[in-house]
Amino acid sequence: MVHTVSKYFILITFVLSFVFHAEGQINKETYNLLFIGNSLTSTNNLPLIIKTKAKYSGYNIETEMITLPNYAISDHWKKGEVQNLIRSKKYDVVIIQQGPSSQSKGRQILIDYGKKYNAICKENKALLAYFMVWPSLQNYDTFDDVIKNYEIAAVENDAILCPVGKHWKHYFESSKKFDYYGVDNFHPSKKGSEVAAKIILNNVLKHLRQEG
Repeated sequence: MVHTVSKYFILITFVLSFVFHAEGQINKETYNLLFIGNSLTSTNNLPLIIKTKAKYSGYNIETEMITLPNYAISDHWKKGEVQNLIRSKKYDVVIIQQGPSSQSKGRQILIDYGKKYNAICKENKALLAYFMVWPSLQNYDTFDDVIKNYEIAAVENDAILCPVGKHWKHYFESSKKFDYYGVDNFHPSKKGSEVAAKIILNNVLKHLRQEG
């Protein structure tokens, strides 16, 4: 009986050590993420929150952020800095974000310039991701259009979709709380950024594991 128990103990110990070793080998890889957007990304330093959350989950993630107030992805493209960064071949995922984009003009920018970003990402072995944002509380009635336009752009360009705005809307309507918004009812509170970080991290890691 003692001999049988010992055999099982040794077997379980071996299996567990193999699993932990294998997981450690996977998680040792460092992923580099480039964030391109505006103050909806830079508020509360969203990339740093993502890096920290990844570390707690056993992943090494390095982040870089190119953000300017009120910038659309077209503004960044025309400025020219982002193309050089992507061409450095340093990044595994490029995450783009602009304002709510509930109207047709915003949707077209998401699609047309997303295509440009996706082409240069593919040339340099990076994945493109859209960070779906949200409208201000004052423009809450446009929320469905924001969600739809980011979804359309991601499908059109075969990109990763990080549906933060969609999650926010579900939370607001189920809880009747609006505490993901900060004091100006547009930029995220710390809680809102924490939620955004979790959604982005989960979606990005899912696709990186598939690619790996």
